[in-house]
Amino acid sequence: ISWIIIYILSFSFFLQTTLRHDIELPNNIPKLLIEKHANYLISYGTNKDEYNYSQTEHMRMSGMYWGLTALDLMGKLEQTNKEEVLEFIRQCQSDSGGISASIQHDPHLLYTLSAVQILCIYDALDVINVDKVVSYVKERQQSDGSFVGDQWGEVDVRFSFCAVATLSLLNRLDAIDVENAVQFVLKCMNFDGGFGSKPGSESHAGLIYCCVGLLSITGIYKNIQNNYCIYTEYTILLTKGNFLGHLHLIDADRLGWWLCERQLPSGGLNGRPEKLPDVCYSWWVLSTLTILGRLHWIDKKGLMDYILICQDIETGGFSDRPGDMVDPFHTLFGLTALSLLDKNFSLKPINPTYCMPEYIIDRLGLKPSRLDA
Repeated sequence: ISWIIIYILSFSFFLQTTLRHDIELPNNIPKLLIEKHANYLISYGTNKDEYNYSQTEHMRMSGMYWGLTALDLMGKLEQTNKEEVLEFIRQCQSDSGGISASIQHDPHLLYTLSAVQILCIYDALDVINVDKVVSYVKERQQSDGSFVGDQWGEVDVRFSFCAVATLSLLNRLDAIDVENAVQFVLKCMNFDGGFGSKPGSESHAGLIYCCVGLLSITGIYKNIQNNYCIYTEYTILLTKGNFLGHLHLIDADRLGWWLCERQLPSGGLNGRPEKLPDVCYSWWVLSTLTILGRLHWIDKKGLMDYILICQDIETGGFSDRPGDMVDPFHTLFGLTALSLLDKNFSLKPINPTYCMPEYIIDRLGLKPSRLDA
């Protein structure tokens, strides 16, 4: 009998601990601590001998993008060392044209995009050889329209987004087969309205952002009335003066519902069913809902409370969940989500497609498409 009781108690403990898919929030919700977040980001990496600094070398370029974008949103970009950043990027461009995470690392589409985003923030694209970047990105496209991230050949829709976003920021989208890239992304669409990393893969909020973002960038504008545009088996009615294009190939209501189901009772969002909430999904989910014209479907107050409680009120910075270690990644996406949720946070508006301050996208003359609710 005793071993049966022990087994039952052990199984009960297992259910309570491992099958927990949400967290409980404290009652006191702090305000947005902009100065502390700015100080945290500015001081991050100043000590090159720190363990955390050495451990993040393999993703340093993206880390710089996260930090600089967050600082720009908070109006603190002038406190950064612009010349040091630009010199670092210059040294990270390889002979192939691609840009690496750190000096003497292999180039990759992800870090190429991060570098181009930083250069757009600083309005300094002349630091790199743009033609070589375009050539590098073009060479990553495969015959089925997909993209590999680097010379080693992994295919993922994340890299499709990186390629399209990079070329769009450089005003060189004509360098690739855009329609083929769109068709590959559409093959990754699932029955639930979401998208996976490749055809047949599970829907995931981060991958959905990449696919919807790509379709937003490649959307077309037709100043015509009562005409039809055919994309393979899809027919889209184009009306005068409206962006329609590729976003209308999505089942926006079905996808919007799937995204809203990512919100848990705590107010936080997860990336797929049966997972814990994480601050970074605040961005992946909200940005996609914004592009789809369905941001109002989410419980904004609950999500804002969840994000704010993930701040470290002593050091600054955001973590994935309350009480965990903060980092620049979650700090950026906590701030970008708050920028989308409420204009009263004293944050600059963020563009939901490029995850860059809206004024930069305006300066570049880019107009990614969105759907109306």
